[in-house]
Amino acid sequence: MMLITPQELNAALGDVVVLDASWHMPDTRRDGNAEFLAEHIPGARRFDVDAIADTTSGLPHTLPSPEMFAEMIGALGIANDSKVVVYETGRPFAAPRAWWMFRVMGHDALVLDGGLTAWKALGYPVEQGEPARPAPATFVPHFRPELFADGDKVATVLESGGVVADARAAERFEGRVEEPRPGLRSGHMPGARNVPFVNLIGEDGRLKDEAGLRAAFTEAGVDLSQPVVTTCGSGVTASVLSFALERIGTPSAVYDGSWTEWGGDTARPVVKGPA
Repeated sequence: MMLITPQELNAALGDVVVLDASWHMPDTRRDGNAEFLAEHIPGARRFDVDAIADTTSGLPHTLPSPEMFAEMIGALGIANDSKVVVYETGRPFAAPRAWWMFRVMGHDALVLDGGLTAWKALGYPVEQGEPARPAPATFVPHFRPELFADGDKVATVLESGGVVADARAAERFEGRVEEPRPGLRSGHMPGARNVPFVNLIGEDGRLKDEAGLRAAFTEAGVDLSQPVVTTCGSGVTASVLSFALERIGTPSAVYDGSWTEWGGDTARPVVKGPA
């Protein structure tokens, strides 16, 4: 079980920790923290991927160390036996990143199917303002290295003919447009396959069913019989791919630095054009 419906969440609201993990690209000029204060699911706490991160890495929202993650999550009142539900304002984008962060630290979280949009559509209430500070808890991480990839692991996978799936839009993957972050080369890793994360989302704004997910990956040339490394611009929508792959039973690892790291490192090879 990876998804929870709004009806299921409403019934369990007092027994779970609900986290708003909404995040937006800088060019959208949207502020997830401000939007959280304006409206959120009753009792929800804020999970800011820019804050629950290693801010010393020089890369955006880098996964923190297990010890750092444990401290930050404990401050949110989350312990190892806490049932965690993450959501965001709309279609799958950043909530799977929070799901992956918990998972790589050894904790299984659920994602609210349809996010806040689906919650409100059913007439469930929202609240405003800063939530009450929860009592601190002790969280003991159990890091799962097989779910995490760095640049060297990606290079090894590519050199061995393994599978790397890139969640960026086709025009970015093919190098037809400039990257939104300055100083990065355009294009993609040699041998990577392009699976724009939007291809995994149906017209209703929710993740497609398993048949639709399989089709999106196979049509992009992804061999689902092999483990996959997922990548994107900065490790957020790569997690959408990993969430979808887990739904269909294919193991994967998220390249945390993603194109921000690879495209900014002139020692790493880059190609342009379709895969």
